[in-house]
Amino acid sequence: MPHPAIPHVAVGEFLRHPSAVGSAFPATKRMVRRMLAPLDWSKIDVLVEYGPGTGRFTFGALARMRPSAKLIAIETGEDFVTYLRTATKDHRLIVAHGSASDVLDILKDQGLASADCVLSGLPFSTLSHVEAEQIVLASRAALGGTGVFAAYQMRTVVEPLLRSAFAEVRKGFEWWNIPPCHLYWATGGRDR
Repeated sequence: MPHPAIPHVAVGEFLRHPSAVGSAFPATKRMVRRMLAPLDWSKIDVLVEYGPGTGRFTFGALARMRPSAKLIAIETGEDFVTYLRTATKDHRLIVAHGSASDVLDILKDQGLASADCVLSGLPFSTLSHVEAEQIVLASRAALGGTGVFAAYQMRTVVEPLLRSAFAEVRKGFEWWNIPPCHLYWATGGRDR
């Protein structure tokens, strides 16, 4: 059952930090299913999520993950962090207040060497090119060349960054969402 504070948290964070929050509207169930469907959940021991917001993808991922897996949710918005830390008692969820560019340090702080999947809802179109590239490269390093970087975006700014860092990039599009989103699944490290 949805938590009554979700709309207030999402709208509040969007109004305070519009460039850091992709949308004031939570993702539709259809988009969550479409984004998560291609992932091989039997091979995901560690999933890192950037910008979990109110947790639509977080809770969708937890529902698919094995009991021994971990989900590291990295969020900059304090209200989102507080909400996620109190919204569930699922021991697999670790909410880190920080930046996606620090993914390697956050994994290390949790005693983890790498991730099997990075799921990103960050609005790359609002980031500087340098910051966006840094996040993609840190993500590729965190995946160790064998994981998948999955991203949902309103715009296509992230696509060239993914193509320069990963060997294969698959694309999709989901109309049934406000706003409609481009979907990406990138795999295989590429030497630069």
